Amino acid sequence: MPAAIAAFTLFASFITALLSQMLDSGVGIAEACVTMNGLVQECTSDGTHILRVDAFSRLMEMIFTGALLLALIANWDRLPATPHHRISLKPEENEIAETRRLFRLLNNRRQVDFALLVLMVALGMCTVALSTNLFILFVGLELASMASYVLIAFNKETQAGPEAGVKYFIVGSVASAIGLYGISMLYIWNGDLAIYGSGGLAAKWAAEGPNGLATIGLGMMLVAFGFKVSAVPFHFAAPDAYSGASGPVAGVLATASKAMGFVALMRVLIGITLADDGSDWTILIGAIAAITMTWGNIAALGSRNPKRMLAYSSVAHAGYILAGIAAIGALGPGDGSELIATAIMFHLAVLVTFKLGAFLVIALLECEGRGHELEHYHGLARRDPLIAISMLVFMLALAGVPPLSGFLSKLMMVSGIISSTVGDVSGSSLSEAMGSLSWVFWLAILIFINSAISLFYYLRICVVMFYDEPDRNLRLSRAPMLRIAIMLCTMGAVVFGFGVLADVLASAAADAATALFS
Repeated sequence: MPAAIAAFTLFASFITALLSQMLDSGVGIAEACVTMNGLVQECTSDGTHILRVDAFSRLMEMIFTGALLLALIANWDRLPATPHHRISLKPEENEIAETRRLFRLLNNRRQVDFALLVLMVALGMCTVALSTNLFILFVGLELASMASYVLIAFNKETQAGPEAGVKYFIVGSVASAIGLYGISMLYIWNGDLAIYGSGGLAAKWAAEGPNGLATIGLGMMLVAFGFKVSAVPFHFAAPDAYSGASGPVAGVLATASKAMGFVALMRVLIGITLADDGSDWTILIGAIAAITMTWGNIAALGSRNPKRMLAYSSVAHAGYILAGIAAIGALGPGDGSELIATAIMFHLAVLVTFKLGAFLVIALLECEGRGHELEHYHGLARRDPLIAISMLVFMLALAGVPPLSGFLSKLMMVSGIISSTVGDVSGSSLSEAMGSLSWVFWLAILIFINSAISLFYYLRICVVMFYDEPDRNLRLSRAPMLRIAIMLCTMGAVVFGFGVLADVLASAAADAATALFS
């Protein structure tokens, strides 16, 4: 019952956000704002509103609730009433057996706790998506983060779970404290934490420019957001957290939680500091992006734990998105920046399908106490062909192989950066053409090179699944709800790569980008 209530809540939130964009012809502009006293009204320029409902916030809400709903469905079979078997719903005739059944029922808090924590994460993430005030954004960020720390350590019977949760909590708390100190500096500088409006941070940043206090505050906030998106050098706790958490929770960390960090990052870097002629922070973000994507792929090459491999892969994907943000900062507002922002939104959306799906396959192997070693995937195609094919689709999508959605998202990112940075070079010599290229162009080339490198460790899993002998002949656990979640992710990884649904999602991402810049 707790899982059913939580699933219905998340599904209703997803459908509400979807319908609000389908029925409203004005997507791309702000639909409504919530003021500090709780009134819902049309958005004004006075900066008194703290939440804004528009195409950007709605798309991010759908990403958050969709990922959490899939994780909740996946845990339906992995989190029984007791660690070993379900509690019987039928009363026992024997008095001693009935007393034991009721005792186990009264002490069953695991399902309730998990469902409440998932809803708390959803509330925090949606608050971040809607917020137009740095204080409200920080509250939502910490609400989701605190619940995530508990979810990482939720399987307290294992040794890795509590250790991973404590590590992630300590590092996350330090990063949050640094970010909060940065927010306080911005408040001292401006006297208001509203992002938009006449008295907001963006208006003062554009009119007067930042002083030393504001610059230091922005840098401290980037430390906190860098931890949330697992950017180098703030990524070192992520592999332990991913490997210690259960498969569905690790999938949420790699998709929804990462998207939440990028929402906060875009609200600050694009909403506040983006200048017409480019921003000063772009070279720093570009350098971090280059190091992050390269280090993530190199570290994944040497990992034989599929969970840790996917964790480092998630670090590399953070670098790809940071490269897009750096390109936006270098270009300034305009059609080119909106095109790159569209690619970022699209990538964050489709990442839920193949990245979360890969972690759900790991969760299926975790049902039999395995999945943490590459050897556990030997001969998986013979044990369960359908699951092996799904894992193959996820790996190819992560590598960016056409015609899957991972290819389309990377293609949009790279083509957006190249088309926006390469001008008209007709009639120029090769040396002149190369000299006229922006430094952001080389970030696009680096994305292409790193995607080629990632093919090795993604295909390594595919090879052992289809060509090696299985170490056991038993079929994988039934876990029907978990299998349904995997199949949904598989279909999403395919249908969002081409065709009508890909066009619909790309159009929604374009509307979200327009709303972000407006």
